[in-house]
Amino acid sequence: MDITEDVLAGVGSRLRALRRARGATLAGLAAETGLTASTLSRLENGKLRPTLEQLLPLARAHGVPLDDLVNAPPTGDPRVHLRPIRRFGLTIVPLTRRPGGVQAYKVVYPPAGREVTTTPQTHDGYEWFYVLNGSVRFVLGEREFVLGAGEAAEFDTRVPHWIGSAGDQPAELLTMFGAQGERAHLEPRQ
Repeated sequence: MDITEDVLAGVGSRLRALRRARGATLAGLAAETGLTASTLSRLENGKLRPTLEQLLPLARAHGVPLDDLVNAPPTGDPRVHLRPIRRFGLTIVPLTRRPGGVQAYKVVYPPAGREVTTTPQTHDGYEWFYVLNGSVRFVLGEREFVLGAGEAAEFDTRVPHWIGSAGDQPAELLTMFGAQGERAHLEPRQ
């Protein structure tokens, strides 16, 4: 087995494990990456040799470096390389990179009045956030709060909730949520 075959041999099982850890379906991942569900299935089953054009959107969708997909040897560099994601008018910066489990993100909310939506959302799971800079308007069920820098909140995300900047400056939050929160905050809305 040459080095290329060796590197590509385990890609399918890693792709399947990443997708399952996120709780994503083949159809959902297809919509997110532009690849067909059939292609994704063949990649995961090792029946199709992956190309760079296929691996790049998959790495982005799973929030992992390309090196993780091909199981590149470690470089000894433990730094997380921050790559902002722009979704729904927000800038979301992943701060962790392991698949599954609780993930940490820095989220930048635009100044008040520039939100894409003010409609409360619900999804399974729990969320925690800490206000780094600015202030946020936090709607949870029928209650509304304004939190400033240094304040934190934790809540059940099955309760309708909405977060946005409370001022004329962007608000920056450190937030943590699991796979359900990733699907709600990072995947394209249907």
